[in-house]
Amino acid sequence: MSAGVPVLDNRQRAILRGLGHHLHAVVQIGKEGISEGLLAAVAEVLGQHELIKLKLLESAPGDRHELAEELAKECHAALVQVIGRNVILFRPRPLTDPRPSLEMEL
Repeated sequence: MSAGVPVLDNRQRAILRGLGHHLHAVVQIGKEGISEGLLAAVAEVLGQHELIKLKLLESAPGDRHELAEELAKECHAALVQVIGRNVILFRPRPLTDPRPSLEMEL
């Protein structure tokens, strides 16, 4: 991990893409783009679920890949995949968290 952002190899990314395929988008990014409120909501959901799917609406400003990379960076998460207007992010729980975590060698 560098600066709190997980670094994933291709195998780990493939595993997470498979797990994220069936997820429903829990956060939508609209015309406001990346705001403080959005970052707080994404951080909250990442803290609960580790792996989340977000939906970029047509009204979201800018390029979808740039928005996804910026969002991942701001949330200290790994960008797993951008497919269409869907984004999958992953941030592992801290080791001190007693809840079960995804079983992967990170």
